[in-house]
Amino acid sequence: MMETPLPKAPEKRQVTAIIFLLLLWEAGSATIKYSVLEERDSGSFVANLAKDLGLGVGELAARGARILSKGNKQYLQLEQKSGNLLLKEKLDREELCSDIDPCILHFQMLLKNPVQFIQGELQLQDVNDHAPEFLENEILLKISEGSHPGTSFPLKIAQDLDVGSNTVQNYTISTNSYFHLFTRNHSDGKKYPELVLDQALDREEQPQLRLTLTALDGGSPPRIGTSHVLIVIVDINDNVPEFTQRLYEVQVPENAPIGSLVITVSARDLDAGTHGELSYSFFQYSNQIIQAFEINSITGEIRLKKALDFEEIQSYHMEVEASDGGGLSGKCTVAIEVMDINDNAPELTMSLLISDIPENSPETVVAVFGISDPDSGNNGKMMCSIQDHLPFLIKPTLENFYTVLTEGALDRESWAEYNITITVTDLGTPRLKTEYNITVRVSDVNDNAPAFTQTSYNLFVRENNSPALHIGSVSATDRDSGTNAQVTYSLLPPQDPHLPLASLVSINADNGHLFALRSLDYEALQEFEFRVGAADRGFPALSSEALVRVLVLDTNDNSPFVLYPLQNGSAPCTELVPRAAEPGYLVTKVVAVDGDSGQNAWLSYQLLKATEPGLFGVWAHNGEVRTARLLSERDAAKHRLVVLVKDNGEPPLSATATLHVLLVDGFSQPYLPLPEAAPAQAQADSLTVYLVVALASVSSLFLLSVLLFVAVRLCRRSRAASVGRYLVPEGAFPGHLVDVSGTGTLSQNYQYEVYLAESSESQFKFLKPILPNFLGEGTGRDSEANSNSRNDFGFN
Repeated sequence: MMETPLPKAPEKRQVTAIIFLLLLWEAGSATIKYSVLEERDSGSFVANLAKDLGLGVGELAARGARILSKGNKQYLQLEQKSGNLLLKEKLDREELCSDIDPCILHFQMLLKNPVQFIQGELQLQDVNDHAPEFLENEILLKISEGSHPGTSFPLKIAQDLDVGSNTVQNYTISTNSYFHLFTRNHSDGKKYPELVLDQALDREEQPQLRLTLTALDGGSPPRIGTSHVLIVIVDINDNVPEFTQRLYEVQVPENAPIGSLVITVSARDLDAGTHGELSYSFFQYSNQIIQAFEINSITGEIRLKKALDFEEIQSYHMEVEASDGGGLSGKCTVAIEVMDINDNAPELTMSLLISDIPENSPETVVAVFGISDPDSGNNGKMMCSIQDHLPFLIKPTLENFYTVLTEGALDRESWAEYNITITVTDLGTPRLKTEYNITVRVSDVNDNAPAFTQTSYNLFVRENNSPALHIGSVSATDRDSGTNAQVTYSLLPPQDPHLPLASLVSINADNGHLFALRSLDYEALQEFEFRVGAADRGFPALSSEALVRVLVLDTNDNSPFVLYPLQNGSAPCTELVPRAAEPGYLVTKVVAVDGDSGQNAWLSYQLLKATEPGLFGVWAHNGEVRTARLLSERDAAKHRLVVLVKDNGEPPLSATATLHVLLVDGFSQPYLPLPEAAPAQAQADSLTVYLVVALASVSSLFLLSVLLFVAVRLCRRSRAASVGRYLVPEGAFPGHLVDVSGTGTLSQNYQYEVYLAESSESQFKFLKPILPNFLGEGTGRDSEANSNSRNDFGFN
C-alpha cells in the first residue's frame, strides 16, 4: 500500500501563511504582508491578492480595487482581471531605505463599492549588489616604536550600502611579520578592523610598512573592497591625547543656518613640543557626516556645512580624533540630534473624486483622500476641515484617510455647483496648512413642473382678422435643466363641449404662440376662453396649465341703419309743418343705429340735400330736423330733404334718410289768438279738428303695423337663438331686437310711440323712439341734446 507523500516544508509554510492571512482578513483588522527582492524588473509578480483575500477574480474589478501608496509615488500595480499584485518599477532598497533594516513599504488597497480599506506592507529584501568600499585609498597609521606587542590599532571601516549578511562581515590584512588583524563589532553593530602588533617595531630598521587591507561582505559569492595601509613608525611618544568627555551630545534645530557652531570638542596631551600639539579630525565618518559638518583642526569647533533636514536624517553619530605631534591620538564620540521644526506643510493625495452627483440623492460619497506630514510630534499631527456653509461633511476612515460625503439630498435648482476647499492643518508652531479645491456639480432630476408667467392671459384681436394671425403668446419656464426644462405647449379640451376651439385657435407647441384659425366677427362672438397646458420633456413628464381669454375688438364694419323714417321702398312719410311755425320748430327726428360698438357706433347727422337750402336744419348729435327761419307764403309747399347719417369709425361709414315735408296753412298756430280775433279763430279750429282726426287715424294704423312687425321678428329670433349660440352670444344684445335692414347687416329694432299732444295749438307730435339699453351713453346724450335743443328754440 502506497503512502501519500507529505508536503515539503516550504509548501507547508506557504499554506500556513495563507491560512493565517485569511484568518486576519476575517477578523477585519489584518495587515497583508509580502516580501520581494530588490532590483527585480518592472512587472514582476509579488502575490495574488484575490486568492490571499478570498475574493473572486471578478470581484476586484467589480468593486473597483485600487492600490494606494503614501504620497504620489506608486510602487505597485494591480491586475484586476487576474488579481495579481505586480511591481510597477524596479525598486532599489538602498535608495528607498538607506541603511534601515528591515525596509518596509506601506500601501493600502481601496475597494470603492462599498468603500473599504486594506492595509498592506511590502518588505524589500536586500541582494548583494554593492561591494564594500573604503573612503580612502590609503590609510595612514603612525605607530610609536615603543609600542608593546599585543597593542591594537583600530582601522577605518569600509562602507557597504547593503544590510544584514550582505554588508561587511570580515576584514583581512596582507601577510607580514609584524601585525595580524582582528574583526571587531562596534557598539552600533558594525564590524571594524583592528590591527594587533605581534612584535616590537624598530624605526631604524624599518621606518614604515605598506599593507593591503581587504573587506569582505557576507554575500555568495562575497564581494570585496581594498585599501592600502601605510604604517609610519615614529619616535616614542608615551602620552596619548585624552578628551575631556568620552561622549558629546548636542541638539541642533534643522533650520540652523549654514556655518553655525554645533559643538566644540577639546582634548589635552601631557607631552611637550610637537608631541603635545593636537589636531582634530573626523574618524570613522561617512559621506553624510562630511557633507553636513566640518571640524576646525586647531580649535575643535564643529560647524554646519549644509542645511539639516530632520525628515531626511534625525541624528548623526561620529568619532573625533585628536592627534598629537608625536603620532598618538585619542578619540571621542559626538552624538548630534536634529530637532524637528514645522517646516513641512501637510500633503493631500486625492484617491477618488466624483464630480457629478444627482440631486435628491441621499448621503453620497464625493471624494476619498489621504493626508501626510513628514514632520514629527505635533508638527506631524493633522486635522481636516471644509467650509461651514456647505452641505458636506468629512469623515475619517483608516489612519490618515478621509471621505467627503453629502449631508443629505441636494437641490440643483437652489445650488447647481459647489466649490469645496479641503483644508489640512498641522498642529505645529506656527501651524501650516494645505488647501485642495474640488468642484462638485449637481445633475438635474425632473422635479419641477413648468410654471406659467401668468395664471391667466387676456388677448385682444380685432374682428375680421386674417386667418393664421398671431394673436399673442403664453410662456412657461421650468427650473430644471436640459431635456427636463424643455417645455411643450398644447390646447386643453374646453370645459364647454359646444365651443369649437379646434376651429378657432391653434398653438405652436415649441414657443407658445397662439394663432387665430379663421376670421372672427365681433357681432357674433365677443369673447371666449380656454386652457393651455405646458409639459416638460422629462421622465416622468410634469405639467401645468393657464387660462387664456380672447377678447374680440370691434372694427367699423357696419354702416349706420336708419330706423325712422322707414326707407328701402316703403311709402314715404310726409311731415306736416304749419307755415306759421317759428324758427326752431321741430319737424321730425331721424333715428338710426349702428351694429358696431364704442366710437364706431357714435353717429352724427347733417343735411345733405334740400329742395330749398337754408329753410331747414339738422341737429348734428340727435338727428332732429327743425326749421331754420320763419316760413313765408313764397316758400314752396313740398320739400324733399336728404339727411346723411355717419358713424365715427375709421374709415367712417354712412347712410342716408329721405324726408318729405309739406307746408300747410292754418294747421297750427304758434301763439294763442287775440280776443278780437275769436270769430275767425273758431272757423279755423273746425278745419283743424278734421285734420287731427284724419292724422290720428293714419298714425294708429301705422303704429299697429309696427307692433305686428316687431312681434313677428321676436318670434323668429327666439326660434333661431339655439342655432346661432356662438354666432350671437347670449346677452350680447337685447332680446327685443330684430334685423330689419334686409341687407345682412346687424341692426337694432326700435319701438315707436305715436301720440297727439293735448295743447292749445293742437300741434301734431312726431314719432318718439323708445331706445334700447345697448345704445348706452350715446342715447342719453341724444335725449339730453334733444331737450336742450327744444329749450334753445323756445319749446317745452
